[in-house]
Amino acid sequence: MTMQTPLAAAARPLQAGSPPAGWSHQHLLDLEELTAEEITLILDTAVLCKEATEGCRRKIDVLAGSAVVNLFFENSTRTKTSFSLAARRLGADVIDFSASTSSLSKGESFIDTAKNLQAMGIDAVVVRHGTPGTPHLLASHLNVGVINAGDGPHAHPTQGLLDILSIRERLGDLKGLTVGLVGDIAHSRTARSNIWGLTKLGAKVILCGPPTLVADGWRELGVEVSHDLDAILPRCDVLNLLRIQFERQHTRPFPSVREYAHLYAMNRDRLRRAKKDLVILAPGPINRGVEVTADVADCPQSLILDQVTNGLAVRMAVLWLICGGRSSTQASKAAEGRIV
Repeated sequence: MTMQTPLAAAARPLQAGSPPAGWSHQHLLDLEELTAEEITLILDTAVLCKEATEGCRRKIDVLAGSAVVNLFFENSTRTKTSFSLAARRLGADVIDFSASTSSLSKGESFIDTAKNLQAMGIDAVVVRHGTPGTPHLLASHLNVGVINAGDGPHAHPTQGLLDILSIRERLGDLKGLTVGLVGDIAHSRTARSNIWGLTKLGAKVILCGPPTLVADGWRELGVEVSHDLDAILPRCDVLNLLRIQFERQHTRPFPSVREYAHLYAMNRDRLRRAKKDLVILAPGPINRGVEVTADVADCPQSLILDQVTNGLAVRMAVLWLICGGRSSTQASKAAEGRIV
């Protein structure tokens, strides 16, 4: 069945070899390099993708003929699955790469592996790696789009974008909003991407957590630093509750999980003392009883599952912006806006 969609209308201006209007990047490596207008373009495109696919549930053929490789060297549930689904929702072929069963185990270098994948005619690589800067290294060696799905504690641009999209859907314009990022800021790539995106769109950001995890040096990025959640709580329009990343820590940053939860977990009592329309986010995986109690995680003010859906929409938007102008065949199919 042929159906005209908002995404089809948005895709019409695409020409072979040209990116969509307002987008000039071959890669998405972090939000630091993007302007507020470019971030808004991704968010607006995500809305179109969401509408065109009826809530990210239907398939459209705008990237038919494209191939996307998921190159994940760290464990992932939401990010890897949503990138795979996003590419398939747009009609692209997806290759889920397994490092343990690849020629990397035989001594082939990371770059040689990526170049061999490129030689097979792929259009984009989605990479997650524990070493900061890995996506930038790939981008300097490949002629295809590189999308950062998380590089160590450095950046996670699509997570930052989906968090911002979730806030925008609930509260509207971000200008003037106060967003608290609470938890393990020191090891959080999500925190870094949120800081860049939120501040560029006009929000005020407060970082909150134990002094061992939230250093004063963060103020250089134009954010406020606090170690007292109860003190900042009445001012916040949004709280983004970040997981304690024990796997990246070499020493215990606080005496016990129980003490951390007492000081920083979002619970029902704190929710009662917050703004009535406070929005609760958590990038996942969440540890119930540590960053957030179960009743708050599942309350109407929680957008935790909305974030997952919006992750799919954002990743569709990014893939379309990165891959959408790569061939005349894809542009033609995009203009048709076919739903299957």
